[in-house]
Amino acid sequence: MWHFLGTVPLTHGLLPPLIEIATLALVVPAAVRRGRRRVLALAAVCGVALAGGVHSYIAAIGIAGDPAPRPLWLWIALTGFCAVVAVLGWVRTRWWRRVVSVAAVPACALCAVLMINVWVGYFPTVNSAWTRLAAPAVPDQADRMTVTELQLAHAHPAHGVVLPVTISPAASRFAHRDELVYLPPAWFASNPPPRLPTVMMIGAQLNTPADWLRAGDAAATIDAFAAAHGGTAPVFVFVDPTGSFDNDTECVNGTRGNASLHLTKDVVPYMISNFGVSPDRSRWGIMGWSMGGTCAVELSVRRPELFSAFVDIAGDLGPNSGTKEQSIDRLFGGDSAAWAEFDPATVMARHGRYTDLSARFVVPSGEPGHDPLANPEGQDVAANTLNALARTYGIDGAVQTWPGRHDWAFASRAFAATLPWLADRLGIPGTPNPAVHAA
Repeated sequence: MWHFLGTVPLTHGLLPPLIEIATLALVVPAAVRRGRRRVLALAAVCGVALAGGVHSYIAAIGIAGDPAPRPLWLWIALTGFCAVVAVLGWVRTRWWRRVVSVAAVPACALCAVLMINVWVGYFPTVNSAWTRLAAPAVPDQADRMTVTELQLAHAHPAHGVVLPVTISPAASRFAHRDELVYLPPAWFASNPPPRLPTVMMIGAQLNTPADWLRAGDAAATIDAFAAAHGGTAPVFVFVDPTGSFDNDTECVNGTRGNASLHLTKDVVPYMISNFGVSPDRSRWGIMGWSMGGTCAVELSVRRPELFSAFVDIAGDLGPNSGTKEQSIDRLFGGDSAAWAEFDPATVMARHGRYTDLSARFVVPSGEPGHDPLANPEGQDVAANTLNALARTYGIDGAVQTWPGRHDWAFASRAFAATLPWLADRLGIPGTPNPAVHAA
């Protein structure tokens, strides 16, 4: 029974609307009250103000450009509405109506959370949500002592190990959260470890370093790849490019922090010195989703001496925190010259022809018919534009498309599909990815 319930989707299907209908069944009796028009009017104003405030906050800091589901704003407004009704309508109200009024508040908040999940796809199923709430550790997580014991024993674990790490921000002064490193079974074969390639994993605008492991199911994907290759896979570092959940840095050095410096001057040397990975740029790659895809392009074309291959999954044309003018203002304090230093088109033009740099741009092709969720900000146009430009400057680029929409479920599938290509480019034999459409 639980297996069936665990597979029930949370991003589509019947469960979200059923929960919404049940919540409305609480909202209606909580709101219908004789002689309380002033209370209801004030509650309505407060609800609209709450929704407007949240909308303004998101728009002002530019943390997300993808259009949110319209019901999200309704449920935020109803949360505020029901909270005011519950408080101001407490006196001279029957006990059952008080219970309904109080219950309607968390129910509306739950519906708002469901709409956010529909928007970003953090929890595709009931089981994924339950696992995240019940198990704070990420899949395959271990501590430093366990890693040391396995290495000293020259063990060959059945799956990889994920280790939380604290990387010094000495070079960047970028305030960041703890990051995570995936070590494949082959890493434990010797001491010092073999010089394996490394992939830097970067998530979306609203993120934690663990998102690729939780929402993107990355550990299971890498474990499967390693199992098919005798335990060999790249080392993966799941980085923190933002410092907090809602600090959209676009991986640039700017008013929101020196994110680019952190990734290139803090993370790369740390991985080489602490995990013995190869320092050769031909053995370093980047995989990024949404904002992370934009970051993958920026970092690779700006620092080709560090990276030799990247996968951009539904990224933008360049640093994006609104319009071009808003992005320059929000990310660089109005400095257009600083913006140009991170704009991929400008960077490639200034650099000239590249040598031994490979790229894959992956975007959803949309469901049959028109699907505005597939590429909400023209990510397909950005992919084809950047690919054409990259090929002009000698980058081995191609565009890949699959059915899907702009969410973590698509990012997870795209990662699994492009990992063999990326690993092959970094020196681990794999199966090149099919369905490549070169622009």
